[in-house]
Amino acid sequence: MTENNQEVAHIGKSVVIKGELSGSGDLFLDGEVEGTVDLKQNSVTIGPNGRVKAKVSAKSVVLEGKLEGNIVASERVEIRETANVTGDIVTKRIMIAEGAFFKGSVAQEGEPIA
Repeated sequence: MTENNQEVAHIGKSVVIKGELSGSGDLFLDGEVEGTVDLKQNSVTIGPNGRVKAKVSAKSVVLEGKLEGNIVASERVEIRETANVTGDIVTKRIMIAEGAFFKGSVAQEGEPIA
């Protein structure tokens, strides 16, 4: 297995987690999380069934489900058309698809959110 073939942890839609979620691999989250998601060196995907009330820190974040909370992504954030996002985002690059719901502010990494 090479470094580029990292494993992806999968949290299914029937799983509910309350607390801090951290690790060293990529994460596909299709369940419910309340608390914090801390994967600063990896990517987090919130699937279409995902319901997250948390602060999310990751290298990149892809949103298809519902997120209430702030995002800090060192590389990029992608909000797809099925996403419903309420919270502030700090990242280098952001993409918001037509039809997505986003309420909050966006700051370029290194810029404080007022």
